[in-house]
Amino acid sequence: MFSGFKRSLPQISIFHHPLSPPSIQALALLRNALSSPYPPGKQSAPPLEFDLEVVETKPPTPDQLKTILSYITPPRSTAPPALSAFLSAHPASPGIGEQPQSLKGIVSLAEQNPNVFKWPVVVDWIGGRASVGDVEGVKEILEAIRQQRDGEVKQDEVDQPKGWFS
Repeated sequence: MFSGFKRSLPQISIFHHPLSPPSIQALALLRNALSSPYPPGKQSAPPLEFDLEVVETKPPTPDQLKTILSYITPPRSTAPPALSAFLSAHPASPGIGEQPQSLKGIVSLAEQNPNVFKWPVVVDWIGGRASVGDVEGVKEILEAIRQQRDGEVKQDEVDQPKGWFS
């Protein structure tokens, strides 16, 4: 009877660094998806609807990183999640020295030297999807939201929160 109340907008966060080209591209993609037809080539399509939180120049908290790791680690993987997924291998980032061994270490390192962190981190908290340092991953998140909007995903799959806010 009140099934409309169960449906909520996707909660998307972007942990953004204004000097990172992939981060600038990802933020532009997200903002365009909210204000222009999506997908971009289909003029009759409406914009996507989601709540966008932009967190500028600040890495996710250790608890958020733990959740994000669960989103980017394949479900049947027996390997421990790689903390290095959050660290840049870019030659412009100064030598990290010893790799951090904890999520708190990743956050601390990113706060001390933002160049070692892989920007952007984009998270769909309700859909249980994330992209770290990858614009293509952001496109996949937007495509999944579009599929939900256009009814290409079963309704019971849409109504089951998998993420941070569940």
